[in-house]
Amino acid sequence: MLSTDLKRPARGGAQDLFYSQANTKGLPTIVRGDGVYIFDDKGNRFLDVISGAMAASLGQGNERVLKAMYDQGMKHTFSYVRVSRHLPNAVLTEKVAALAGPGFERVHLSSGGSESVEMAIKFLRQYSYAKGDRSKTKVITLMPSYHGGTLATIGWTGDEDAAAVWGPMAVFGEKIPAPLSYRPPFGSTSEEGALGVSAALEAKIVELGAENVLAFMMEPIGGQSTGANVPHPTFFSEVHRICRKYGVFLVFDEIVSACRSGKFLAAHHYPDFKPNVVITAKGLGATYTPIGAMMASAEMVDELAALTGFNLSHTYNANPITCAGAAAVLDEMTERNLIANASHLGAKLRARLESIKENSPVVGDVRGQGLMLAIEYVRDKQTKEVFSEEIYASDRIRQIGVDHGLMLYSRRQNGGRYGEWSVVCPPLIITEQQIDDLADRLERTLEVFADEMTRAGVL
Repeated sequence: MLSTDLKRPARGGAQDLFYSQANTKGLPTIVRGDGVYIFDDKGNRFLDVISGAMAASLGQGNERVLKAMYDQGMKHTFSYVRVSRHLPNAVLTEKVAALAGPGFERVHLSSGGSESVEMAIKFLRQYSYAKGDRSKTKVITLMPSYHGGTLATIGWTGDEDAAAVWGPMAVFGEKIPAPLSYRPPFGSTSEEGALGVSAALEAKIVELGAENVLAFMMEPIGGQSTGANVPHPTFFSEVHRICRKYGVFLVFDEIVSACRSGKFLAAHHYPDFKPNVVITAKGLGATYTPIGAMMASAEMVDELAALTGFNLSHTYNANPITCAGAAAVLDEMTERNLIANASHLGAKLRARLESIKENSPVVGDVRGQGLMLAIEYVRDKQTKEVFSEEIYASDRIRQIGVDHGLMLYSRRQNGGRYGEWSVVCPPLIITEQQIDDLADRLERTLEVFADEMTRAGVL
């Protein structure tokens, strides 16, 4: 029996059929891609402002990466890492460790971001357990934040609405306020907010008992959950000091920020305050292949291997085709200087976004680092008042963006309590001319939205 709704087929259908119908209006059907552009079945071209999901760092159709995966698959498709070794695994991890630098000599691979977050925390728990610190089970994270969508990582993610659905099934970690730069939770400046959150971290560790606290996990540059929030530099020095003081592991979740800040890791901007573990995923495979990585020191990994070992794995961890593809991704990034160039291109893009902010009544803030940027939408620039849930500004702007040749993305997380934004995170291969095109189209998109709000009496 055929469905009477032409947009909802009787069987099969696109993935968005599972999502809220209120948030899937105007989705184009993409049939091909070329560089930073994607094209729908009507011939419309869209500049991919969000790199798919903050992940398609090399854009569409990179022949070198695709060939590397094909060649590897024809030579050796798969063997399981628990019973054998293979060269693509060794080649990739050497490249990652070389880029990550001292303190991150060992690289554990998995199939994506959520899985890598779990592996990082499990590794630290196994290490502490093997060393005799068996009461260390508490993980402290920020509110808001994002660390994944599995039942374990949902508990570490800073989402105030998650407990209503998942509370009876997930173990929720301890939360402290995030050091938001535009909406500081303490004081009135970014630095005051950072100092206040640092004090909250120390107070939380003392409250829980340092002997019970395993790790503090944070995003050095926020993703969708905070709109590319970059904490004040003071925050990095303070949390490093506090974690060392109390014997708590410091974990940087760089699933989004790695390769985008102008350095391989955002952690490299703070060389004196290195975390114990770094996690990355999205840009590592650049959407050509699903992959995530957890990086730790050779000292920790080798010590644990001599004690109990870290013996967890999933079927597709470090599979040969994925490793070959990710290795080619890193070769493209390094040989074309795309990682360092993100700093220069990001400065140009940010300047254009700042100009839009000055002229737009609905843009309250521009923030981020390198090619990991965001613009925050407000109803009132003086009070920083957010738009109502009924308006859902970021999604309405996404819809208007489609009409202006832009592929935008946003989720109104935490009910807009911490603001509402669009992340501006184009592929690393974007050119200066394409940045101007992006900014021009975005400016027109926001003009249409502001006009709609004015005519509706909202502005």
